[in-house]
Amino acid sequence: MSDPAVPAPTTAASSGPESAPAEPSGLPAALGAYVIWGLLPLYLIWVSSVPPFEFVGWRILWTLPICALIISVRRQWGEIRAALSDGKVMRILLASAALIAVNWFVYVWAIQTGHVYAASLGYYINPLLNVLLGTLLLGERLSRLQWLAVALAATGVAVLAGGALTTLWISLTLALSFGTYGLLRKQVTVGALPGLTIESALLLVPAACVAGWYAASPAGSSFDDSLGLSLLIVLGGLFTAVPLWLFAIAAKRMAYSTLGFIQFLAPTIVFILGLTVFQEDLKPAQAICFALIWAALALFLWDLWPKSRVKPAAS
Repeated sequence: MSDPAVPAPTTAASSGPESAPAEPSGLPAALGAYVIWGLLPLYLIWVSSVPPFEFVGWRILWTLPICALIISVRRQWGEIRAALSDGKVMRILLASAALIAVNWFVYVWAIQTGHVYAASLGYYINPLLNVLLGTLLLGERLSRLQWLAVALAATGVAVLAGGALTTLWISLTLALSFGTYGLLRKQVTVGALPGLTIESALLLVPAACVAGWYAASPAGSSFDDSLGLSLLIVLGGLFTAVPLWLFAIAAKRMAYSTLGFIQFLAPTIVFILGLTVFQEDLKPAQAICFALIWAALALFLWDLWPKSRVKPAAS
């Protein structure tokens, strides 16, 4: 399957300074999304006093207005109306909204309870799932060298899974929920930000119920605890909307299997944070997995780089 981002046709003046710009690459968006996700545990330290379930509720509530503001600036309400009138698109977005809500909760819970390596492992498994989905369902093809990279990464995950059976459910839930989420978002015609806005709107009522339940509890709402904590909770909407928007853009412009391997950046950052900031003990199996997966990534990129620099022959 070819890359969704098809280059613009070459013209006679394409080599000069007035050449038409090429279609934008999905790589900057992918890198931006994964760096933000990789650093997210640092933000979760600041809001660790907020129960995970309540935090996800507030996260959804504050994601929607941020998305709506950007939609207004970009004048994309027409895209949202078109999506709302398409039953198939709405069914897919309903499913993707449920998946991302599950993913958010499990991730926040894992970080807050000290299972940083388990969260990291989940996003190491996710690219392997992306490769599998991309090849089996989307018709994408991998070279022999890329399949060798997949085998190396799978070996690393297997080694790590063997030493983390008690928390493997965390890793598998994160991998399956986000891998399927990305696949679903790649199938809909709605744009990146309008799709995220609709997903947030679909989750609005459940999120409001969660926030209301905590507000009515004896402990009260975390949003009323202090001005500083309230502002940090609001930032959760920004840290949610921006990387998901970037990811959706990247998923539209890149081969899904390639996007999956770039995703190794985020769990690597999380892994390093677990080792340094959270100071979790590094087991031998985890060190072996880390080495094998980075070897797989290097091999995959070594094979991909020359192909990305090949220019189409002049007609």
